[in-house]
Amino acid sequence: MWEAFRTGSVCDLSARAADHDDPHSDRVWGPERSVRAEVVALLLLHGPPPVPGRVASLKLRGVRVTGRLDLSGGTVDPYVELRSCRFDSEVQLSESRFGTLRLVDCAVPRLDASRLHTEGDLHLPRCRVARGIRLTDAQIGTDLLVSQAVVQRDSKGRAITADGLSVAQDFQGELLETHGEVSLRGAKVGVSMSLRGARLSNPYGRHALNAPQLTVERTLYLTSVAMDQGPGGTAYSTPPYGLGRTPTRGQRAQSFECRGGLRLDDGRFGDAVDFFGARFLLADEQELSLRRIQTPEFRFVGEGPERGRVVVSGAKVVKLVDTSTSWPGPGRVSIEGFQYEILAPRGHFPLARRMAWLEAATPEYSPEPYERLAAVLRASGEDAEAREVLLAKQRRRRATLPTGPKVWGYLQDWTVVYGYRPGRAALWMAVLWAAGTLFFSQLDPPAIKEDEHPQWSAPLYALDLLLPVIDLGQQGQWKLAGGWQWGAAALVIMGWILATTVAAGASRLLRRG
Repeated sequence: MWEAFRTGSVCDLSARAADHDDPHSDRVWGPERSVRAEVVALLLLHGPPPVPGRVASLKLRGVRVTGRLDLSGGTVDPYVELRSCRFDSEVQLSESRFGTLRLVDCAVPRLDASRLHTEGDLHLPRCRVARGIRLTDAQIGTDLLVSQAVVQRDSKGRAITADGLSVAQDFQGELLETHGEVSLRGAKVGVSMSLRGARLSNPYGRHALNAPQLTVERTLYLTSVAMDQGPGGTAYSTPPYGLGRTPTRGQRAQSFECRGGLRLDDGRFGDAVDFFGARFLLADEQELSLRRIQTPEFRFVGEGPERGRVVVSGAKVVKLVDTSTSWPGPGRVSIEGFQYEILAPRGHFPLARRMAWLEAATPEYSPEPYERLAAVLRASGEDAEAREVLLAKQRRRRATLPTGPKVWGYLQDWTVVYGYRPGRAALWMAVLWAAGTLFFSQLDPPAIKEDEHPQWSAPLYALDLLLPVIDLGQQGQWKLAGGWQWGAAALVIMGWILATTVAAGASRLLRRG
């Protein structure tokens, strides 16, 4: 190992047999494959100079590291890469500094790297960690890779604790499997964060992924991952040896699966939040919480959770991409204050289903979600659908009113549909006019003033009664008695009611912009 370090070559102690070299198996590795942790620490912190013309680096394969590897507070300049190695005890890297550190397919009891600082990458692909990974306030100079790793929980129930983590470029966690909470409070990722095909499970607590105030400069991928073979290997091989991708239709895929609550409250995402093909298995008291997130595009196109709640209250997105089946049922959606500007549904998402979505999200009447949807539909040129949404808002509001206003609401709905269907007013006017004309056509009334009166016209007289503002010169010119007076009074009352409801509807339409 010492000589390989000086030349930058690999110290390979593997047995060249697959069943003997699996670091995660129960097979015992003997002393011929063992190096002491204190010797590894001495080599990394105070190692010999490289052979002239070579670069010193520690590259181990198939090695068992005995004892506790403790590099806390140290500065490790050489490149470090350990493949298919087995650690007997915890790896302690708190407050240490590295160039690049790669542990690939290693068995680690526990990794504590709080406040770790790397100039380059931190790679932990395909590792299995028995008691959690701690990366609190760590600073990763380029990429963080935990793809295909399997991480069990620590004594506090957390699989990965990375509050305050800062990653300068990509955070890759494709096909990651965790059993405990993944905590990323206040973490920052400089480019994209991908948990494609990951399976996060926390049956011991409230959240499987707890990441309030997470900042991702590009896109957060919580999506399925394509599992088809690609050129030169598999599409899901660990970066940088190949990036996973979101599957297209018909491709074999593994879904992102979250067994437990997911919290992204107050997150900021520069391009998008993508839930394509995601599955959420929640308990009744758990939530998929996206309160007050901000992102240009929100792709909520996973499977609707059968239990728990989806909360997007106060979220601000520009483009909402969703399906009619991605949202849960009544009482399990909260969209109060949810702002979106463009609707881009995938698949068939008719207005009736969208209205059912609003009703499911507002068990108690709230006007804001209806007004938001109507504004978005109107901005996209769907004026008729926008009016339907506003009409539904008025009908739901009516159910909350006391008896008097409720009766008036029914009257507006029955006559002119709250002004959202103006053709209904013209139809009622025509019907009343025809009825009044037919009624007064049987009358030849005497004039009030014998020498000053127009010619009697039943159609004009009926129309003059119906129109409360316009004077056609017929009303007030003729003497009526008995039932004719009652008929005239009925037309006047109906005209005023019709005019009032039309005016209310017209003012509502004028205010909509």
